[in-house]
Amino acid sequence: MSSRNARASGGGILDISTEFLHGIDILSLLTPGEIERMKALFTIRRIGEGEVLFREGDHGNELFIVRSGEVATSIRLPDGGAREIALFREGDFFGEMSIFENAPRSATCVAAAPSELLGLHEKEFYRMIEECPDIATKVMYRMLNITTQRLRDTGEFLSDMVHWGEAARRRAVTDELTGAYNRRFLDDALDREFERAKGSGSSLTMAMVDLDCFRQINERHGEEAGDRCIIEVVRVINRLLRENDIFARYGGDEFALLLPATGPDDAGELAGRIRKDVEGLRILPPDGSGPRLTLSIGLASYPGHAGDPASLREAADRALYRAKEEGRNRVALAESSQSVGGTRT
Repeated sequence: MSSRNARASGGGILDISTEFLHGIDILSLLTPGEIERMKALFTIRRIGEGEVLFREGDHGNELFIVRSGEVATSIRLPDGGAREIALFREGDFFGEMSIFENAPRSATCVAAAPSELLGLHEKEFYRMIEECPDIATKVMYRMLNITTQRLRDTGEFLSDMVHWGEAARRRAVTDELTGAYNRRFLDDALDREFERAKGSGSSLTMAMVDLDCFRQINERHGEEAGDRCIIEVVRVINRLLRENDIFARYGGDEFALLLPATGPDDAGELAGRIRKDVEGLRILPPDGSGPRLTLSIGLASYPGHAGDPASLREAADRALYRAKEEGRNRVALAESSQSVGGTRT
């Protein structure tokens, strides 16, 4: 192993006692001489309170040990929120799975207090394995034992957390009648998905959906029949959505869809299937004198139709208005005179 000095992020020589390193679990089997040789591999990272060290999904190639301070780790929840699952303090290590498996970061780590970290880069880790296999064996033995227990404890915690928290979380972000997400969730999801699309250079399409002549349906058949129509429409849409699509009841008989990594052509095809399947529902009495159950859809896509979340929503809303003006029971694309499918009612 190289005898070069490890350096801090500010350029200073690493100054840390052998006693401190020996007290770290993953180094506890090493002799003082072996720990001295390990010193050359570490660098120092200093982060302020609230500073993000890395985010869930980021590429990872470095293991960290907390020299001082505290680092909180959290995971994303299905409702778009976050849940803290661990707090690492002096002597704790984290980030090892990205080195072992060359996998993306499985959680987000943020400094809960001003912190100083020791970093062990993937390249140095594997150089240690090649040049000092005896040291590497001791370190990995302790690391794997601790990681195995940590994963077991975290898995049990998450299972309990999901069990007691799911009902409360769903009430906060879902519509009571349909089970679809509510507008509050959609507003947060739109900002999040837009930033994700912008960062990855991918498309994002938003669809605004509105039931046609819904007031007349309620007046003629009653609110109970109107609720049945809404519930059946939600079932149709849910059946056609893909895993990463987001569906929300925007209010009353209006809904919204967020379609990540989807351009206007694919979104138009999906919207057309939704329109056709809803048109085929037979919920209302077939007396021939009342309005049929149909819907209109307006589509807008980033980057072609909007450059920010608010503009994307407005463009989809304008497209929906145009679909209504053109006769309802159709799909309209933002800033286009073309509409897809449907017959005028």
